[in-house]
Amino acid sequence: MSDETKTRVKEFQAEAREKRTTLPGEFWELLKHNKKWWLTPIIILILLLGLIVIGGGAIPFIYTLF
Repeated sequence: MSDETKTRVKEFQAEAREKRTTLPGEFWELLKHNKKWWLTPIIILILLLGLIVIGGGAIPFIYTLF
């Protein structure tokens, strides 16, 4: 193997040993490093809509209040 190939293999093995990042961790890194703070309200709204859909069993009861 050439020296370049050995170096790439060592780099690959070093990255494979690193701890895996979770989805919220990846999102936080994106916001921190790329300064994409405008994404925060969009993600919050998507999460809130997801909670409404998951909690859909309460919607008929809320509808009767109005």
